[in-house]
Amino acid sequence: MRLADFILDYLEGTLRPEARARFERHLSRCPACVNYIAAYQTTIALGRDAFKDDEQSVDQAGVPESLVRGILAALRAAQPSS
Repeated sequence: MRLADFILDYLEGTLRPEARARFERHLSRCPACVNYIAAYQTTIALGRDAFKDDEQSVDQAGVPESLVRGILAALRAAQPSS
């Protein structure tokens, strides 16, 4: 199982009970992992919040216009020419 899948299963409550118990024992002794899980949860929440309103424009989501232009240019360059 990949790390991202494991963490997602843990956060969604779908991890097997014995794996969850073992992981929570680890978390009780590892502040670095607790911080990582908290940052992961924050990232997920921010990602969901940024695009929860389909009508929200990119500027309202706090994404710099220069980043949008750079991404669009890279996507155009990666597409095969017809």
